[in-house]
Amino acid sequence: MRKYVPKDNVQGKSYYTDRYWVAPRVPRSKVEAGSHFADVVSILGKLSKESYVEIGQLVVHIDSTQNVEVMRTLKEKCGYTQCSEQSAVDYLAQDGEFELFWQLLSVTEAKRVRVVCRIKKGEAIESVTSLFKSANFAEREMFDMFGIKVNNHPFLKRILMPDDWEGHPLLKTYPMIGDEFASWYEVDKIFGKEYRDVIGPENRDPARIDRYDTKRFSRVGYEVPFNADISEGEKEQAVEYSETILVDYTKDSGKQLDHRR
Repeated sequence: MRKYVPKDNVQGKSYYTDRYWVAPRVPRSKVEAGSHFADVVSILGKLSKESYVEIGQLVVHIDSTQNVEVMRTLKEKCGYTQCSEQSAVDYLAQDGEFELFWQLLSVTEAKRVRVVCRIKKGEAIESVTSLFKSANFAEREMFDMFGIKVNNHPFLKRILMPDDWEGHPLLKTYPMIGDEFASWYEVDKIFGKEYRDVIGPENRDPARIDRYDTKRFSRVGYEVPFNADISEGEKEQAVEYSETILVDYTKDSGKQLDHRR
């Protein structure tokens, strides 16, 4: 049995603390009366639970059960004929919910609308592929990365990870460097579980640098033979550069032609 590691907000417990800078919230403004966005909100009517403008685009919060109706209204009555992005955000630890969003574009008006809704863990969302073909791969990626099921999708299966992969990599409970399954996946798949003791687990931490690694690093100024043992330290060596390849442009020794030949 592999060692079990608790997966409660494992990303927040990562030792790379410098990666968790929180950006300040983007300012929100009210929908200006008489504007194009005001007309969109008026057409949506009760379908819109909340609306405001962020970075020049309209943000509309809706009920998750009405996503298809809202998207159809925006496409057929408001001219938002392109769905450029669709995904989710994991707020399970904070609110017990996922936040889903769709990014729509009106080519004629050169305007964007962001449709947002919330669903509980285990709930499904209705597919909008009947309205926007571009949603096909986006919904599959959302299912693959977050485990969110999409009802009436024509072909809902993983799109990035292997079909037999365990877990969903964009959940905040998924370790940033992978879990035990990820560490052994390629070894088990290529060689078999019987070779685990021979090969060892995969190092899935790309930021990890071993001070005594003499296989993967050139060690400029401290060159040693390949795979040498430097646990006792190594001597500093002078760095020599080829004068025939590298040119010191700080020296005023070049020739200047009076005229072109």
